[in-house]
Amino acid sequence: MSENKEFKPFVPANKTMPEFTTTSIILGIILAVLFGGANAYLGLRVGMTVSASIPAAVISMGVIRMILQKDSILENNIVQTIGSAGESVAAGAIFTLPAMFLWANEWGTSAPSLVEIAVIAFVGGTLGILFMVPLRKALIVQEHGTLPYPEGQACAEVLVAGEEGGSKASTVFSGLGIAAGYKFITDGLKLFPSEIHWEIPAYAGSGVGMDVLPALLGVGYICGPKISSYLFCGGLLGWFVLMPLIVLFGANITLFPADVSVAELYAAGGSFAIWTNYIKYIGAGAVACGGVLSLIKSLPLIITTFRDAMKGFGKGANTDERTNQDLNIKVILIGVVVLAFVMWLVPIIPINLFGAFLVIIFGFFFATVSSRMVGLVGSSNNPVSGMTIATLLVASIALKATGTDGQAGMTAAIVIGGIICIIAAIAGDTSQDLKTGYILGATPKKQQIGELIGVVASAIAIGGVLYLLDRAWGYGSAELPAPQATLMKMIVEGVMGGNLPWALIAVGAFIALVVEFLGIPVLPFAIGLYLPIHLSIPMVIGGLVKLVIEKKKNLSDKEKKEADENGILFSSGLIAGEGLVGILLAVLAIVPMGEGSVGDAINGFLPGILPILTDANVGNIIGLVAFVLLTSCLWKFCFRKGKKA
Repeated sequence: MSENKEFKPFVPANKTMPEFTTTSIILGIILAVLFGGANAYLGLRVGMTVSASIPAAVISMGVIRMILQKDSILENNIVQTIGSAGESVAAGAIFTLPAMFLWANEWGTSAPSLVEIAVIAFVGGTLGILFMVPLRKALIVQEHGTLPYPEGQACAEVLVAGEEGGSKASTVFSGLGIAAGYKFITDGLKLFPSEIHWEIPAYAGSGVGMDVLPALLGVGYICGPKISSYLFCGGLLGWFVLMPLIVLFGANITLFPADVSVAELYAAGGSFAIWTNYIKYIGAGAVACGGVLSLIKSLPLIITTFRDAMKGFGKGANTDERTNQDLNIKVILIGVVVLAFVMWLVPIIPINLFGAFLVIIFGFFFATVSSRMVGLVGSSNNPVSGMTIATLLVASIALKATGTDGQAGMTAAIVIGGIICIIAAIAGDTSQDLKTGYILGATPKKQQIGELIGVVASAIAIGGVLYLLDRAWGYGSAELPAPQATLMKMIVEGVMGGNLPWALIAVGAFIALVVEFLGIPVLPFAIGLYLPIHLSIPMVIGGLVKLVIEKKKNLSDKEKKEADENGILFSSGLIAGEGLVGILLAVLAIVPMGEGSVGDAINGFLPGILPILTDANVGNIIGLVAFVLLTSCLWKFCFRKGKKA
């Protein structure tokens, strides 16, 4: 396909305006760290992250335009470019690296150091950018009319609508403030429980409840009614079909991996005990099968992507035209070679020359795939987990076959998978950002340097966030189940040691096949089966709010679009607010204070004054009422501008 000569960017190529400034760099780094931390917390809690590009762009406009009284759309674009890198690095890191913390607890060894985590994140993030840059000409420019890059275009629209930046920013900050206060009251002051639950004795094995938290409501709204309903249906199958069947038919049977009978298990721990011992493995099988199926279905697209990208590799890398300047191809090749030697020779990265070779081959392949796929289906639907699962399976088998097994082999496999996961995530994010820049008329080279700055900042910060959250609650706990990382750990252990309940995993895989044949998207359904239903219920409520807005008959298409944009911005604020306060509470949980911690003092304050709230039923009711009020706030802010008008 020839280059689109008719396209005219918002800022002409012959016009120069402030872009790569000190203000944009500093603000971008701050947002990269903040959104990276917030997304790390969110991903470790529910197994999903959200795009930070639009919230970062809106906050940038609010700060640069309203506070600093400056006006440069390209400067705002650099801020969102740097800021969004934090979310992608966080996603790749938290989907894999917490497995190393879990192994450290099991083996009695040391967890990965801050330097090791930073180097792994830096190598993965930098490779993802370097692999994607030579593809910009083929994917972003030549296929401008073919690949929409939905988040990239949406971010460009928000930036172009700069005169609305103040009101849009206030919507994000309102959601952030409400979520921060709500999170501090429920998980900091413990005024009411953040998770409410009821057992259903008449239907043994089942239970129902929800995490009454802002981020889950926001995630559900952003994902929409379809995705959230698939998650909910997965939860329904687990908690209202499979678990009651296990209790009904297996009451007097001891089923691996439990070491007592199902009846004893249920009597001691209720429905959660059944979920922990059985449904978690069934869900893991469904998620793994879903990831493989997503890759199989994408094979034609993957082959086409790879072929077309190779044809356009490196073409038009540098010209005198400002809007067509990329990083020099020589710099890219040298950078890739240097990083390959870093992976091989730096002792803190536990992979050998063969592992480094696997990273380069798989990394370039999946960076190419990711860059094109997000152009068609968006970053939210990019099967990064599937790519990582495929990498882990191949890497684990290859390492074991070459004699690298046991603890060393498992650690090497998860590091390889972690770097690949970060590569795929950052390559997709870079593609969306470069699409935004192409529409606006930004300088690609400056955006690419901005991505690298965002990767460095978030790579330095992510290790501290991972250690902080592990010290506060511990991975695999109710507060931080780390579902994706736990799944990756199970896959590596299964290949290396064969110590998994394969029958349960096979059940999950065949459930995924049935769901696939029914035409239902497998991965969201499988994730809903893998996670407790308490997470999918608040998400489906957020999706229903969006559905009601979409179906409202007395609204014009313009009003619906405006309400939906407000809902997305407010929901982004909810996610960021809860994530940031979650990190604050993690800090307080480990800050010493006498014999306990600051967190202990806060947690013991209000329940001592208001002992009525320690009653489970009263706490459940208060939590339910609080969530209803929170949902009402989401609804109100969706129509905030319309009411003002």
